[in-house]
Amino acid sequence: MDNAVIIAVIDKSGSEEQTKEYIDELVFLAKTLKIVVVKTFIQKLDHPEKRTFIGKGKLEDVNAYIKAEDIEIIIFDDDLTPSQLRNLERELDVKIYDRSLLILDIFLKRAQTSQAKTQVELARYEYLMPRLTRMWTHLERQRGGTGTRGGAGEKEIETDRRNIRNQITVLKKKLEKIDKQGQTRRKSRANMVRVALVGYTNVGKSTIMNLLANEKIYAKDELFATVDSTVRKVVMNTVPFLLSDTVGFIRKLPHSLIESFKSTLDEVREADILLHVIDLSHPSFEDHMEVVKNTLIEIGASDKTTINIYNKVDKLSEEKMEEIFPLGIEEYDKGDDIYISATKKQNIVNFKKAIFQHVQSKHMKIYPNYLAPVVYK
Repeated sequence: MDNAVIIAVIDKSGSEEQTKEYIDELVFLAKTLKIVVVKTFIQKLDHPEKRTFIGKGKLEDVNAYIKAEDIEIIIFDDDLTPSQLRNLERELDVKIYDRSLLILDIFLKRAQTSQAKTQVELARYEYLMPRLTRMWTHLERQRGGTGTRGGAGEKEIETDRRNIRNQITVLKKKLEKIDKQGQTRRKSRANMVRVALVGYTNVGKSTIMNLLANEKIYAKDELFATVDSTVRKVVMNTVPFLLSDTVGFIRKLPHSLIESFKSTLDEVREADILLHVIDLSHPSFEDHMEVVKNTLIEIGASDKTTINIYNKVDKLSEEKMEEIFPLGIEEYDKGDDIYISATKKQNIVNFKKAIFQHVQSKHMKIYPNYLAPVVYK
């Protein structure tokens, strides 16, 4: 494992508490790539320094520490401009990640299908294009990437840039072909109700998918355990529907990634019902809900029938349970708000009843003469 330090700036619109939470999330992201964070540097500034993101004195502190402790990687909690990246590499002489690049590398590691791999590669190339510096040598050439061996001179970078443009063109054409196949596949499902799981990353969507579809899809307590979309047929009381599990959302999700993943997110856009899974045990679950809502707006899927699934109630302390549910949890399963524990299978019957009611209603619109049970059993 590589050792790393994290650098964050608290600007005039931020707070120490919020920054700490962002850093905790960044540590979790780094762990996914087997990077161990050994120290964090935080600086309060009205706005990040234009040249090196952090101030000169803080930069000297960081430089002294990484040399003394033999640190291989520096991770910034925000995105760096191409010029900031160049200046920082010149000053610090180590591998540098910003938040977006870290997320892109995780997606690259997680992607399994041809579509997901193509989407991530495209997003990553588009993100790296204006940032070609020695980072390109660090991140690509050692893996046998584009370009010739040797130093990262200006001519070589221009050659790499041209090669990347060509690769982007190839990937876009490949993705167009995959998208057309996906559109054909989705059209063939038009006669079935479609339900999509959405939510912040690591809230338990894949566990719920396994529960409803009786599958064994990879589900683990880590960020972006699922990158590829998965679709399964589920039958409740003789009423069939298609259930899809898609990539989790996160704060500061790279825009290039959202753009590249729009075809995968068609599963969300074209769904009849969204199951918004929320980790109720997380201290910032309301912020996470807002991130998901804003992302749904961005991809054009904010107008869907939505059931809020508050998961992980088993992780709440007794004190927190009494605070949230003073009348007992069973009194709060009202309308489209359901409280469950997917791993402990708590309140799953009410959860399935809520889904069934919506699915049946949509199904009857497709097949008005279909005689189905009125109540879920």
